[in-house]
Amino acid sequence: MTMDAKHGLYRGQEMPLQRDVEVISIPFGKTITLPEDSVVAVMQAKGSSVSVSYEGRLYLIEGQDLDALGLTPTPRPTLDPAASEEEMEAFVWEQLRTCFDPEIPVNIVELGLVYGCRIERLLSGERMVTIRMTLTAPGCGMGDVIAEDARRKILGAPQFSKVHVEIVFDPPWSREMMSEEARLELGMF
Repeated sequence: MTMDAKHGLYRGQEMPLQRDVEVISIPFGKTITLPEDSVVAVMQAKGSSVSVSYEGRLYLIEGQDLDALGLTPTPRPTLDPAASEEEMEAFVWEQLRTCFDPEIPVNIVELGLVYGCRIERLLSGERMVTIRMTLTAPGCGMGDVIAEDARRKILGAPQFSKVHVEIVFDPPWSREMMSEEARLELGMF
């Protein structure tokens, strides 16, 4: 078994939920509630989230809900209301670096999946973030989960009222888009 040092969890470790918890279903990206005392098995603990298996299905537990696993929760990220445009963009990229494909232990930025992000001020005065990204393969079923994870993390900042994640396949993703660190982590040299 491999241990995740940040959370102190082992892959395959079973544990009962200590309270009802809202989770994101994998690969559908829909939110459901798992009841207290449900026994889940840890699949991956990366970034601020933990993916678990329950009754043959996979779910993502976000950082602010890690107390349901008996861990210290990670507060939802936020941004100073007086943040500059540069600080807002840095915040978005920082949040994207905490998003992981539930099957791959490297964040989506280092994987080369994020092609860009744009922050726009709407006529209402609200700000919308548009993220342009791809998946490792057109048939990858994790797009909805990754998009929902990114949306929720970015919406922790009061400056942003909407997040649109556009999944594109042109240009197609290739291993060359990965950072050197990602290739080392995955043994792809």
